[in-house]
Order: sequence, then C-alpha cells, then structure tokens
Amino acid sequence: MKLVFCGTPSFAVPTLKSVVRAGHEVALVVTQPDRPVGRGQQLAAPAVKVTALDAGLPVVQPEKIKKNEEFRAQLETIAPDAILVVAYGRIIPKWMLDLPRYGNLNLHGSLLPKYRGAAPIQWAIANGEPVTGATTMHLDEGLDTGDILLQRGMSIAPSMTSEDIFPLLSEMGADLMLETLAGLSAGTIERRPQDHALATPAPILTRDDGRIDFSQPAMTIYNRWRGFQPWPGAWTTLQGKKLTVHRMLPTEVSGASAGPGGLHQNGDRLFAACEGKTWVELVEIQLEGKKRMAAADFLRGRALESGTKLGES
Repeated sequence: MKLVFCGTPSFAVPTLKSVVRAGHEVALVVTQPDRPVGRGQQLAAPAVKVTALDAGLPVVQPEKIKKNEEFRAQLETIAPDAILVVAYGRIIPKWMLDLPRYGNLNLHGSLLPKYRGAAPIQWAIANGEPVTGATTMHLDEGLDTGDILLQRGMSIAPSMTSEDIFPLLSEMGADLMLETLAGLSAGTIERRPQDHALATPAPILTRDDGRIDFSQPAMTIYNRWRGFQPWPGAWTTLQGKKLTVHRMLPTEVSGASAGPGGLHQNGDRLFAACEGKTWVELVEIQLEGKKRMAAADFLRGRALESGTKLGES
C-alpha cells in the first residue's frame, strides 16, 4: 500500500520499520516538531523523525494540522491508501479521517475498549491488570472509540513496570499492524464496534499521580509505582522534603505497628506502613537535593526518630 505514517516517540518506531521492511510505500512521515529537552533545553528530534531520516523517508513536522491547508494539500496529492497513526500525539481532523480509502489505522496500547486515552499502558499496570495488549482500530472522531480491527493480548508479570511493557507492546503492535494491512488488502478483516459500556479511561498522567497515598493497601501502592515508571514515578515527603522512591516492594513486617505513612527501621532496611496493616519496603530512595541511593546507605549515620511519618509537610 501507499501509506502516510504519523508517529512521534520510540513506541512508534517498530511499526514504521516493519511497514518499510514489508515493502509498503511510506510516501510521507508526519511527526511532531523538535522539542527542547533536559537542563540545557537543547532541541531534540522525535525518535520517529530520526528513524525516518535514516531510512531516507520524507518527513514533515507541522505544529498544527486541523486547518493547515498546505499540509492538507500535500496529503491529498499523495492520495494514500491508508494513514497509520501510532502515538502521534495529535487529534486527527475529519478531513484527514476521510481521505484514504482504508481510513486512518491506529495502533493503541491496550485491549480496547479498556483504557482509552493517553496513557493506556501505565494505567493498566497501575490498576494491577494481569493482562494487556495491543489493538488496531479504524479511527473516528471520538477518543479511541473507533471500530476494532485486530487485537492481541499479553500477560503482565507481577514484577513488570511500564518500562518493561512498552517495548514488548511496541513490537507486538508492529506485527499486528502488518497483519491488519494484509487483512484489509485481502478483505478478510471485519470491523467490530466497541462496547462503549465497557470503556475505562486512561487519562494523561500528571505529577500528582505519583504522590504516594499511604492510606491505600501496599499492593495498590506498589502497582501504581510499577505503572508510573519512569514518570511521574512514586514520591512522598519526609520532614518537609520530597522523597522519591525509585524501588519498592510489598512485604510483611512482624512485630511492628504504625499508622499509614509511619516508618519502621529494621537494621539497614526501611519500611513504610500502609492501609490494613500492610507494608512496603523502600529499597532505593532519593531525598530532595541528594543523590539516589539504597535505603541502607540512606540510613547509615541517620537516626530516624520514633513516630516519623511520610507524607507530612
């Protein structure tokens, strides 16, 4: 097929590479503009742009697309069979949805209708789901509400974080998109409407999503830590300073009692009390203004006063 590919971060790269390897004609790659990153705020190109240029593909980076007449004319001249949309980060306007004969085909990182929105992988893990997956769908004007084309599931191991799942789903999704293109070409795929009553949200993450609520059970806190890696992570406060928890584990602590957020030290190990007499071990932490370190190093030379609680200002 003649394709236009819309994508931005590394999650979209395997799909772009796969369609090129499969012999499809990628007539244009559309990605977001270069953005400043890091402390130096140096402009950095999106991962999809880097991949496209390495492959010798034409790239455009429009700031806006809805009323961009130049961009619209460019796509109409190409007249693609399909537009692939993988983590592009822009709402696709109706004129673009109506342009290709096979429509706009989206790869979404969940088993729709579950987890519609900007952060489906993170929320699935944060909510303790045992399975997730990838969906290809026919985009419409709603938010991830289009007809399902193909789906494939995968198990989430209890120790897996979002950082573990992202590359696995991106590779799985690339294969699924190739199957989708082949099935559409052969006429063997039937579009399946979503059951909107089963939809669950996966909204964009905020910094406050990473704030640890010790009034919740340890497993709930642990799952949110797994889901929100690398950002917004998991954080709380200790004696008025931000404390980032880089690694934690739900655990049992015998012979100790404390209210939610209460700290318990056992040798070189540090534990925090959660709801229902459950505990998490704080394995690796970082106090505001300090470097990241193991709890044992943090405790060395530091005496925690009895009754010290996390989350207090």
